[in-house]
Amino acid sequence: MKSSSTKFRVRGFQVLENECIWMLSGVVNFRLCDKAYNCYDCAFDKAMAKAMERDPGKKADWATSIKACHDGSDRPCRHLLTGRIQQPKICVNNYACGRCPFDQMLDDLDGAGSRSGARYREASGYKMADGYYYHPGHTWVRVEHGGLARIGFDAFAMKLFGSARLTRLPAIGTRIEREHPTWTIEQQGHLAQVRSPVTGTVVSVNQRVVDDPDIIHRRPYDDGWLVLVKTASPVKGYADLYQGDGGLAWMDKEVNRLNRLLGKPYEQLAATGGEPVNDFFALNPSIGWDTLVETFLAP
Repeated sequence: MKSSSTKFRVRGFQVLENECIWMLSGVVNFRLCDKAYNCYDCAFDKAMAKAMERDPGKKADWATSIKACHDGSDRPCRHLLTGRIQQPKICVNNYACGRCPFDQMLDDLDGAGSRSGARYREASGYKMADGYYYHPGHTWVRVEHGGLARIGFDAFAMKLFGSARLTRLPAIGTRIEREHPTWTIEQQGHLAQVRSPVTGTVVSVNQRVVDDPDIIHRRPYDDGWLVLVKTASPVKGYADLYQGDGGLAWMDKEVNRLNRLLGKPYEQLAATGGEPVNDFFALNPSIGWDTLVETFLAP
């Protein structure tokens, strides 16, 4: 598995290079964030803070540096600097983000999955959300503020198992491991375990998709998300997932694999184009549930 050369992106962030807050404030000349702005768990942030305490002659910390450039009436919110929000917002809490109601509100909104608006590209007729990471088991990962990973099924999986229901999602606080079976889908009495694309701790669960499975079929990349996970290292953890042009090329190959399962006549017909069916398994039961699961959910 290899991602494309597209730079690591945090969903919803506008700073294309993911510049560290210490760089944005002018304290250091160059440093890119590799923690998705999860400063509280960042070793570099902790090391810089200790260095400031040991040597008063050094430049100020990032908060003091920003304060020196702005008076109290126009100090920009930290989340405006990093691109998490786009509307102008003044910091009224003296950069004590841990005690800020606005900071907590943003975290609550992210946990509830309130932000969506994905942009799409197509590969062989199947939608893929731009900027997402894709696991070979046809789950996606959207990196969010603080290194959180939102996970769901891609559109290919939802059309492959069109009437499938989720029978189990991990509870909040559960530690999940990458490549380990993490949740289960069911269709016509058949069960399939789905592997997690990341390692981390579940911090939010979308119970709506268990109660109303149509959501994951109608809007798999937005309201149809499954779980939100706190991960340790977003950049290193996603380096071998598919993304960007690499993701599109991978999806084209997956569609070709599906066509080959149907045999030569259909493979030739599929080459002429056409819309993917909404429930492949229900229309082609002869292919076999186990074959589809082993080929696409547990390759």
